[in-house]
Amino acid sequence: MNQIRLLAFAQARDALGFSERVLNVAESDSPAKIISQLGIEKPFIGWRVALDCEYVEWDAPVGARSEMALIPPVSGG
Repeated sequence: MNQIRLLAFAQARDALGFSERVLNVAESDSPAKIISQLGIEKPFIGWRVALDCEYVEWDAPVGARSEMALIPPVSGG
C-alpha cells in the first residue's frame, strides 16, 4: 500500500466535501478506482486528473506517485 494525497479544487472540493485528503492506495489502483471508492460512480465528465503534476488518463495506475489532483473544467470570459 502507498499513501497518496488527493487534492480537490473548485467544484471537486464542493462535490467531495474536502479540499485535501490522504488515502491508502495500491500502486495498481487508477484515479477512477480511487474516486469510485469515495462513493462516486464515474469520474467527473470533462474533468482532468493529474498525478504528481502530470495529466494522466483516468484508468492509468497511480504507481508510486504521491499526489493526485482533480481539475474541473475552467470557464471564463
